[in-house]
Amino acid sequence: MANEQRNEGQAHTGANLDGEASSPTAERYVDELFPVDEQWTRVREQLAAHDMPDISVEPGYGRLLTLLVHASGVQDALEIGALGGYSGICLARGLKPGGSLVSLELKQEFADVARRNMEAAGFGEVVEYRIGDAKQSLVMLEEEGRKFDFFFIDADKGSYLDYLEWAIKLARPGAIIAADNTLLRGKTIDPTRNGPSVLAIRAFNERIANDERLIGAMLPAYDGLALAVVK
Repeated sequence: MANEQRNEGQAHTGANLDGEASSPTAERYVDELFPVDEQWTRVREQLAAHDMPDISVEPGYGRLLTLLVHASGVQDALEIGALGGYSGICLARGLKPGGSLVSLELKQEFADVARRNMEAAGFGEVVEYRIGDAKQSLVMLEEEGRKFDFFFIDADKGSYLDYLEWAIKLARPGAIIAADNTLLRGKTIDPTRNGPSVLAIRAFNERIANDERLIGAMLPAYDGLALAVVK
């Protein structure tokens, strides 16, 4: 999720029905209720230092991820797309004692930054990184018989449907699937936008809404977050 500088360094990247920023005043109010997350600040500094894209999840969504993981009693979580490690930190914060996080990341250099940030946050022993093409890593996880209680998808948008199918395949009953950037800064709801990523995310959103294997929902704040429970 792209970050744009504002008060306290936080950002708004969602969209309303006109393709504009969604409720920026409301989002700012909610963001400012909570202390600035020092780990988010650290991760952003590390992203800048290593010339990496500043597209971590927003702290508000990070808190939601932590809440969902904690409330669901998640033991094993899987994220697709590590970037600088902030989403991993948020997931790890909510895990049960002894819980684990598997993080799939295409680029070794990104995983190295993420690992250092996870270690700085006290979660170095919690996370296992798998480097390379995520679909190949997912095949390996299936071959290993791995199952998960929570999935966070925040990677290449054209593969979201594939990642959703893999999440369902690797899910324990009742597992939660969360996916970021489902509004694509308003492009998803703009009928004049029909690029490959937009079409892929529209198809993904429709699957979340209509797949009988799932109980789905969509949060339109920031840049959109899809949520689903695997029946």
